[in-house]
Amino acid sequence: MYACLWEEIAVTDQSISQPYNVLFICTENSARSILAEAAMNSMANSRFKAFSAGSNPSGEVHPMTLNVLKDLRLDTGFARSKSWEEFSEPGSPEMHFVFTVCDTAAGEACPIWPGHPLSGHWGVPDPKRAEGNEAEIGLAFADTYKMLARRIGVFIALPHESLDKLALSEIDAIGRSPD
Repeated sequence: MYACLWEEIAVTDQSISQPYNVLFICTENSARSILAEAAMNSMANSRFKAFSAGSNPSGEVHPMTLNVLKDLRLDTGFARSKSWEEFSEPGSPEMHFVFTVCDTAAGEACPIWPGHPLSGHWGVPDPKRAEGNEAEIGLAFADTYKMLARRIGVFIALPHESLDKLALSEIDAIGRSPD
């Protein structure tokens, strides 16, 4: 089904050095994946380093994404829409975890990630599809950030260093939890 995302990949080297690198993928890399990257980097206390990318990047970050991050007093200097190919090339940071955060990217054929990271799908609604006035659309983006931040909070609280392959394979269940 989602072959690149659901295959059981062993975390065989328990001596992986900190921080763990995490890649959030969405189709356009303009909203959800950028919000997830910002959330993890603000919450992770240097245990994790988040990145984001898109399977078909739009080339620009949605302005409401930047507004939400600014409202939360989070840095936006990192935010740019980029292809996931940047992270599958030689010399790119080795990812320990890869999460798709939208349904479209979950069904696409993924690159072969160096290091064979553990992957999962944490789909959330696309805030760019929200309708209404500017405040209502802004609320949709803020809600998306909150959903992702809750999931990230659960994920970063796990004792990654001592979890076995079976337990780590359940990280996908975090994305199915009620928000």
